[in-house]
Amino acid sequence: MNSGHTKPNQPKKSSKKKSVHKGKAKTHSPAKQATLQIEFDDNTLLPLLFGEHNAHLAKIEQKLDVVLNSRGNEVAISGPQDQAETAYNVLTTLYDQAKKGREIDAAEVDGALRMTGSDGGNGKAVSADGLAIKTQKKRIGPRSPQQAVYLDAINQSDLVFGLGPAGTGKTYLAVAKAVEALINGKIDRIILSRPAVEAGEQLGFLPGDMREKVDPYLRPLYDALHDMLPENQVAKKMENGEIEIAPLAFMRGRTLSDAFVILDEAQNTTAVQMKMFLTRLGENASMVITGDLSQVDLPSGVRSGLRDAVEVLAGVKGVSFVRFTEADVVRHPLVARIITAYDKKTRGNQYVKPND
Repeated sequence: MNSGHTKPNQPKKSSKKKSVHKGKAKTHSPAKQATLQIEFDDNTLLPLLFGEHNAHLAKIEQKLDVVLNSRGNEVAISGPQDQAETAYNVLTTLYDQAKKGREIDAAEVDGALRMTGSDGGNGKAVSADGLAIKTQKKRIGPRSPQQAVYLDAINQSDLVFGLGPAGTGKTYLAVAKAVEALINGKIDRIILSRPAVEAGEQLGFLPGDMREKVDPYLRPLYDALHDMLPENQVAKKMENGEIEIAPLAFMRGRTLSDAFVILDEAQNTTAVQMKMFLTRLGENASMVITGDLSQVDLPSGVRSGLRDAVEVLAGVKGVSFVRFTEADVVRHPLVARIITAYDKKTRGNQYVKPND
């Protein structure tokens, strides 16, 4: 990445908008190279947009194989036409976020790259503004196209299954939607549940009372709540019953009305447990089931209730299924590569019976 701006050999076509930017590509055949020019109207936001030591620009260059030359409040983008247009969309998307007061960090840059199709999409920005979740501590938006599909499904359907590997935001986004619904008065309570332990909720050997026994298994749900609500409000809402976190076994016999209900780690339910949980759904309630069918920890020979439900409920009106892949992982980039490596090993170890 160059710090100065070098003018292209051919005349540059560009027009400028007062609000922010407007660039046009100059295509050089047959290589279909392009140069796009962006002019930003607020210099004070550029350190946020570019990142410390231009780290955000460097990430975009590396990911998209383009060259970004910055000079003053202008950025020139040079490279293959499709990638240059994607880089243009990424920069303008991030700049619009900065203008709204949002922090631009490495995760936001990664999210903008995913949302503009840099992993094989069409290079057009996917609008996430209408899907943004507002909680008391932060604003949360989708960081991949599939996360946008997931949030839209939660908006449209009473029962949503989020399926896929760890790190794709399945549980975090569901908890965020639940907190938003509670804050806005759309529901009266949030109910968060997990199978307490992997092999059938055998808690007797653990020390302490029931809450002390199950808390370690429910910690990820607590963490998500504390990321969205002040600590004193989490404690207060749990005390008065507006937020309930309980192991799956505690759901039997209940009717869950006026509630946002989340079942996490659902791959470790049995078919009987899953049917029991699904039939708890009451009036004015939404339910989100999340899980990863590649991480089933049930005893050998016990069928996963999540797998069973996916098959049984396929095609049922009002039920949505959203499937995530390693491309949607929003944790450290290495996590996606680790998941891919393990998936390859699993496929490689599958036994194929020879023909007799």
